[in-house]
Amino acid sequence: MTIRKAIPKDFDNILAIYAYAREQMRLSGNPNQWGSSHPPAELVQKDIANGNSYVITDEKNEICAVFAFVVGDDPTYCRIDNGRWLNNDAYGTLHRIAGNGKQKGVLKFCLAYCETKVPNVRVDTHKDNHIMQHLLENSGYQRCGTIFVADGSPRIAYQKKV
Repeated sequence: MTIRKAIPKDFDNILAIYAYAREQMRLSGNPNQWGSSHPPAELVQKDIANGNSYVITDEKNEICAVFAFVVGDDPTYCRIDNGRWLNNDAYGTLHRIAGNGKQKGVLKFCLAYCETKVPNVRVDTHKDNHIMQHLLENSGYQRCGTIFVADGSPRIAYQKKV
C-alpha cells in the first residue's frame, strides 16, 4: 500500500468509499456517527483543495481508503471533558478515515504514516464505533476524554505520543 495526497480526479472514488463506510457502520451498530450523508461532498472537496485529504492505494494503484490529516490546532479539540490530553505539544488530527473493504490493515497503515509526521496524533470516534475504539487502543492510542464535534455531539478522544 502507498499513501498520497488526494487530487480532484479522486473525488468520485472518495465519495464511493465514504458511502460504503457509512453502510458498514450502520451494519455494525453505528448508524449515527456519519448518518446518511457525512462527510458532505463540500467537505471532501475542501479537504482536497486544502491538501488535507489522502488516499491509500493498493498494489494495483487503486484507491482502497481515504482519510483527512490536519497538522495544527483543531478547534474541536480545545475543550475536552472527563479527562485531559496527554500533553499540549504540537499534534496532527486524523479525521474521516474509511476503506472500501477490499484491503485489510488500512487504519494501521494510516496511523503509522501520520505518526511519522508529528510527535502527537489525536483522533476521535463515536461511542458506538466499537471497532475503531478497539483498533485505536490496540495501536497504542490512549483514551483521553470527550470532545464535541461541530453539531455538539460527543466523541471519544484519543491521543498517542510518538
